[in-house]
Amino acid sequence: MAQSGSILGNSVLRKEDPGLLTGANHYVDDLPSEGCGHIVFVRSTVAHARLGSIDTSAAAAMPGVLAVFTSDTLSMTDNEGFAGTPGHLRPPLARGKVRFVGDIVAAVVAETRYQAVDAAEAVVVDYDPLPVVVDPEAAIAPGATLLYEELGTNVCFQTSHGLDIDPMEGADVVVKERIISQRLAGVPMEANGCLCSWDGEKLLAYCSTQAAHAIRDAFAGGLGVEPGNVHVIGPWVGGGFGPKAAMYVEYLITAAASKVVGRPVKWTETRSEDMVSLVHGRGFIMDTELGVMNDGMIVGLRANVIADGGAYPMVGVVLPMLTQMMSTAVYKMPKIHFTANTVVTNTTPTGAYRGAGRPEATQMVERIIDVAADAIGVDPAAMRRMNFIDPESFPFTTGTGANYDSGEYAKALDAALEHSGYTDLRAEQARRRAAGDTKQLGIGVSAYVEVTAPLGLFAEYGKVEINDDGSATMRVGTSSHGQAHDTAFSMLVNDVLGIPMDEVHHIDADTEKVPRGAGTMGSRSLQTAGSAVFIASQEVMAKAKTLAAHLLEANVDDIVKGDAGGLQVAGVPARSLSWVELAQAAKDPARRPADFEGGLAHELDFSEGDSTFPFGAHVSVVEIDTETGGVQLMRHIAVDDCGRILNPMLVQGQQHGGIAQGIAQSLFEWVRYDEAGNPQTANLMDYLMPSAAEFPSFETYNTQTDSPRNPLGAKGIGESGTIGSTPAVHNAVVDALSQFGITHVDMPCTPERIWAALAGVGAA
Repeated sequence: MAQSGSILGNSVLRKEDPGLLTGANHYVDDLPSEGCGHIVFVRSTVAHARLGSIDTSAAAAMPGVLAVFTSDTLSMTDNEGFAGTPGHLRPPLARGKVRFVGDIVAAVVAETRYQAVDAAEAVVVDYDPLPVVVDPEAAIAPGATLLYEELGTNVCFQTSHGLDIDPMEGADVVVKERIISQRLAGVPMEANGCLCSWDGEKLLAYCSTQAAHAIRDAFAGGLGVEPGNVHVIGPWVGGGFGPKAAMYVEYLITAAASKVVGRPVKWTETRSEDMVSLVHGRGFIMDTELGVMNDGMIVGLRANVIADGGAYPMVGVVLPMLTQMMSTAVYKMPKIHFTANTVVTNTTPTGAYRGAGRPEATQMVERIIDVAADAIGVDPAAMRRMNFIDPESFPFTTGTGANYDSGEYAKALDAALEHSGYTDLRAEQARRRAAGDTKQLGIGVSAYVEVTAPLGLFAEYGKVEINDDGSATMRVGTSSHGQAHDTAFSMLVNDVLGIPMDEVHHIDADTEKVPRGAGTMGSRSLQTAGSAVFIASQEVMAKAKTLAAHLLEANVDDIVKGDAGGLQVAGVPARSLSWVELAQAAKDPARRPADFEGGLAHELDFSEGDSTFPFGAHVSVVEIDTETGGVQLMRHIAVDDCGRILNPMLVQGQQHGGIAQGIAQSLFEWVRYDEAGNPQTANLMDYLMPSAAEFPSFETYNTQTDSPRNPLGAKGIGESGTIGSTPAVHNAVVDALSQFGITHVDMPCTPERIWAALAGVGAA
């Protein structure tokens, strides 16, 4: 909501867009580098094998080749994986064994990329194939092929809750379903890449990353240097979605190679390379049971989850913790029994992908609720409403340990139902069913709550300072890759200090210009870094008012923002000081108060003390051609609550982008492997990623329930659309088919799967 006389709450155009639209912004591959070498990786073409000889002689002799490296000739520390999962070490260059198609066997550095590609194809690798395990369930079956024989198991992470509870006890009806959240690829518009160079013992690395400081520390550990000898810069980044929050062995190899060849070295990923080397997301099998009473009240939930960690443990292996924590969802869930095993398989490692563990929880709970509602004959929207946590219960600590800050779940659902015309939709559905139309209507509902700034990421660095020319500079520990941080944070500085937004400079993702930072993930930026900028601006204003009062011989309480900028005495515009004059006076001991610290700046690490919990409700409408299985998304209505809204235009942009990614999982996207571990979706010819042409215009709305955990009242919005949309569309597809006795279809709900389900009913 807009405040009187404030820029906050208003739709303000993005500062970032002119550079994006004109192509003036530089990404990693755009960066000039004199005498730059280019690195190309020789990747394993088999999913599991012992490494024999690697013949690099022909490659080394080819034109322009500067060096060819294997694990025997380029020394680096093995990557221990996320949280140091014991024993699951990944040599940056494969040593002794390869574990997935895409594992790096050798690296070629040449004067041009084309020369490096040609030489890489000349490297001859001897593989001794081993049995392959691609299916996560097969990975934990007795006698399964072991990726790490010395460990004796493919299980790399476990979590559980309520093992001594029977959540079905006392239920009138128990429903079961296997819910699969299929493996997905991030597919950022800009594929991965880095540019590394050395100045003596100091590394300068430009990386397409979401977390510059974390990457700096990983460089230091992998290369055996001090963090102070590593300078990481994230330039313009063309999309992240979670996969670019990871540290990649390609970065380490490029940096080490640069030091050996004595020149800058650049790695620019191809799209097909990105599809096997950038971490994948999701990959959950969730066997779920829900116990309910005949009136629709929930008794308890049981979930047994198997998560696919890929060949080498990265952040994806621990995401079932978030699924476990969020399995209460928006409901008064009396009892939960949850177990999860993450396993290693001969596939690309998994990591965070827009939502990271929270979408899986919502997909599981919202799908099983629809199954239960159908079984007992209760309207799915009514069943959700009767089980919601009451607004007066907040703050609310769930049985699985989530500390919800605020919520009005029924308000969001009722708004979604009203905007969708839910009653009329049900009437139209009944009409089509009665008429036996070949095109049947499906209506799907979902309600969700998610956690933003999760896993302890609820603190962030921020600094605001006034420059000599009267402009302001803000430094933040987050990283921008499309979210319009510059715009949002500049609005906060403008609101507090009155400095025009185009005179506010934004610095992030540079480990020497910003002392620390957790980066951008978990929809945390506004509530953490934004709050830091807001508080720092207030402190700068307080300091400037003290200085102005001293210089203008006025009471500090009478100092206000000037009509023409700067500060003035209230009601006396002639008695004013510009920000240029204030900045100069702040540095002059003769002009400032005796106890005044020099400069107009303030920095802090703001902490919320806990996460925030956005929520919402979505309604999706699909039309299914019962003769072909074709699915047409007719409408999608989203009501998302992200606390106080700073800029409605930015919120809408995040809603639309998130909804598109969530619907893509429901209907289109799926990373697939054959039984031998060969990727079957390693380019955009085979990986079905929808364009805007496949979607209607989404109908987005908001409710506002402020968070008490930060001064902005803000919660995250970056992942909400992804979390709420997937189960709504999934439920809509099954709803359209339910009249034929079909109770479930796995995602993605492709025409082939729908046609097969209908054909199966017909055959029966």
